[in-house]
Amino acid sequence: MICKALKMQNITILGSTGSIGTNTLDVVRQNRHRYSVFALAAGGNITLLCSQIQEFRPKVAVLASESGINALKELLTASGVNRTQWPELLWGPQALVDISIADEVFAVMSSIVGVAGLEATYAAVRARKRIGLANKEVLVSGGQLVMAAVRETGCELIPVDSEHNGAHQCLRAGARNEVTKLILTASGGPFRNTSKEAMSRVTPEQALKHPTWKMGNRITIDSATLMNKGFEVIEACWLFDFQPKDVEVVVHPQSTVHAMVEYNDGSVIAQVCATDMRMPIQYALTAGSQPCTRAEN
Repeated sequence: MICKALKMQNITILGSTGSIGTNTLDVVRQNRHRYSVFALAAGGNITLLCSQIQEFRPKVAVLASESGINALKELLTASGVNRTQWPELLWGPQALVDISIADEVFAVMSSIVGVAGLEATYAAVRARKRIGLANKEVLVSGGQLVMAAVRETGCELIPVDSEHNGAHQCLRAGARNEVTKLILTASGGPFRNTSKEAMSRVTPEQALKHPTWKMGNRITIDSATLMNKGFEVIEACWLFDFQPKDVEVVVHPQSTVHAMVEYNDGSVIAQVCATDMRMPIQYALTAGSQPCTRAEN
C-alpha cells in the first residue's frame, strides 16, 4: 500500500525562536513533504532567527522593531546568505497580522508570549486559518471576542497546551452535552513538596527547573507558582464552553495523563502521551485532516 501525496501546506509561526516555535519547526523538519514555512516572526533572538531563515527559507520574516530588522540584515550578510535568498523583512504589529492572513497560509502557530499575539491570532481566526493556539493569554484576555469569531467563521482553533490538547482529543469520544466534567492535570512543579517556610528561600534558578517539561522561562516560572494552571482553567472554559465549577485540577507529578473527560454515564476518557510538545503541535496541524487513501502500487 502507498499513500497519495498530500498537498503542501504553508505555515506561519508567530514566535519562531521560542520553545513552541522551535518544536514546530522540528515537526516541519520531519515532515518536509507536507509542510513548508511561509513566515517566521520572532522577538529578540536574531541569531536563532537567522539560522531558521537559512534552513527553512521562509517568504517573510518579521521582528518587533526596525532596529531588529537592521541587525538581522547585518547578520544575514555576515552569514554569507545571498541577498536574492533573503525573505521579505518586515517589522511591527501590522506585519504580524499580514503574515497571519496571507492567502498562501494554511495554518498559524500562535506562540508569541503574552497578549502581543492577540491581534494577529484574532485576524487569522477571521480569515478562517487553522490556528494552533499555544498562547493562552489570547483567550485569557480576549476569550469572548475570539471564540465568538471562531463560531461565526467556523475556523479550526486547536489548542497546543498539552492539557487542552488532551481535552480536545478526549472530547471527540462523545457529544458535548454528554460531558459532566473536565479534569486537567498539574505536575505540581518544582516546589510541590517544598514547605511554606522553605518557599521564602527559593531562587529563580530552582523555579526554572521544571520536573517534567522543558519549556520557555516565562511559562516555567508561571508553572512553578501555579499561575499557569489558573490561566489554563480560564482557557479551558472558553475553549470548551465549561463553567469553572465543572473544571477540576488534579496533581499528577508524572505528567503522563494530560487531561480527562468524565461523561454522564460515569465513564472517564483520558489522554496519555509522552512529555514532548511536538506531539500536540503535530496534532494541531493535522487534526481533522483526511487520512491518506489507499492506492495501487
